Amino acid sequence: MSSTVQTIEDYLLYLEEKGFHLREDARGFISFGKHYTGASDEIVNCAIEWTLKVQKEFDGSFFMSLLENLTTQNITSRKRAYLFLKQRGMIQ
Repeated sequence: MSSTVQTIEDYLLYLEEKGFHLREDARGFISFGKHYTGASDEIVNCAIEWTLKVQKEFDGSFFMSLLENLTTQNITSRKRAYLFLKQRGMIQ
């Protein structure tokens, strides 16, 4: 894993290269969520990633809830986001 943080746009391009094409409404949720929560690109990217992994598709309400939880818990890194999800039983 690279130590540099991808911008949200770079991450969305990466997902498209992997076959995950998010619709315009999903991109709207992502943009709104970033501005609403003030989350960093790294945390927004984590919320996108785990929304897709847990829900198997982009679910705007799940994404917003996850992003809000990550920011209210002051989670600032991928590693802490992973531990948070594991502690909540969302992943194994």
